Amino acid sequence: MGSEPIAEQRLRDLARLRRVKDRIDREYAQPLDVEALARGAHMSAGHLSRAFRAAYGESPYAYLMTRRIERAMALLRRGDLTVTEVCFAVGCSSLGTFSTRFTELVGMPPSVYRREQARATAGMPSCVAKQVTRPVRLRDRSGSEKHGSPRRP
Repeated sequence: MGSEPIAEQRLRDLARLRRVKDRIDREYAQPLDVEALARGAHMSAGHLSRAFRAAYGESPYAYLMTRRIERAMALLRRGDLTVTEVCFAVGCSSLGTFSTRFTELVGMPPSVYRREQARATAGMPSCVAKQVTRPVRLRDRSGSEKHGSPRRP
């Protein structure tokens, strides 16, 4: 067997992974799970998880939660929605899980973020506020994920 069929299969897999990533970006507020994403990509859930992590450095679920938290951060900065309303608006079904994940990624609970960031980004263009408050996953030397506070320019 030559390398061309393997290379072609790799390109097809990467294209499917990109479609999964794009779907998460578009449909982050919808009920999505790895099994549904895998079915849409015609892959097994295990293969999708392994391939997605290899291609993008995190699992599909972690990527989905990061997108949800990014959107939640923007909604909380606006200040016109409660934390519970934001939780459900971004597709989370559990306020406890949302608050825990938000705190892991952002470094503070959503209620504190809402109070502090609404003041800190007041008058700032939303595109700038999004960039300076984006959550970033940090990795330690062993490769396991650590959740850090938002990066600053």
